[in-house]
Amino acid sequence: MNNIFEVKNLQFKYHKNQENVLKGLNFEIKEGEIFGFLGPSGAGKSTTQKIIIKILENYQGKILFKGEDLATYDNQFFEDIGVSFEMPIHFSKMTAMENMTFFQQLYQKKADIEKLMKRVGLWEDKDRMVGEYSKGMKIRLNMVRALLNQPNMLFLDEPTNGLDPTNAKILKDMIREFREAGGTVFITSHIMADIDQLCDRVAFIVNGEIKEIDSPRNLKIRYGQSVVKLEYSENNKIIEKEFPLENLGENKEFINLIKTKNIETIHSGETTLEDIFIKVTGVKLEDESQ
Repeated sequence: MNNIFEVKNLQFKYHKNQENVLKGLNFEIKEGEIFGFLGPSGAGKSTTQKIIIKILENYQGKILFKGEDLATYDNQFFEDIGVSFEMPIHFSKMTAMENMTFFQQLYQKKADIEKLMKRVGLWEDKDRMVGEYSKGMKIRLNMVRALLNQPNMLFLDEPTNGLDPTNAKILKDMIREFREAGGTVFITSHIMADIDQLCDRVAFIVNGEIKEIDSPRNLKIRYGQSVVKLEYSENNKIIEKEFPLENLGENKEFINLIKTKNIETIHSGETTLEDIFIKVTGVKLEDESQ
């Protein structure tokens, strides 16, 4: 699998700052993968994304896009990417259809607007002013906008934040289908369930440095416990037992409980991405919104 992006020793400092916001990032994004980029507020997530979509310049280090220096690309670069920002940006005094038609004229390749708007459930509201849209409707329209130019790569910032489960599932299905068709996705989100369900690999950035990069599965194995926990009922009480995974099939007590007791639940000591986020970053997820 080829790399679509290679980031090498990326450093960046805002003019008013004395210290670098990014302190030598090294990572790659492979073609055809969904790559999650996670970290607490102020860690450098947004700065990194703004640099690799060519909004911010004057960085140190090197970024390769499809094997070529990103700095050498002209506006043709934007034909290859689609971006959905966390805060939807539309013209509020234009209808949704007018917005999408306007933005699509900026590109050479053009997707089917009707098909996309029907997919996210907005076609019947295409002639409403965007200013009348709810937050969730604006977020769904943002996804349409990101796909207007039939991009090869998507940059998605909190793509399902504020959506009900039904509409969140529609967008997650669209992200998977985009990947299955050969597209690549860079995604940031604080909804760990989405990251776990969608991402092939995730990176954790803390204070401008990458602390972990791996698949969600490998991270959960590394940070989890190699145990099996079960609960069984006895004398109207729920009793919990924990056994090491190693040589579990030879553990006589475990086998005896399975055979003789009414087992209520049984599961491994696998941790969650939320637990891993807290361990790696030292920040609880609820603190991020403050």
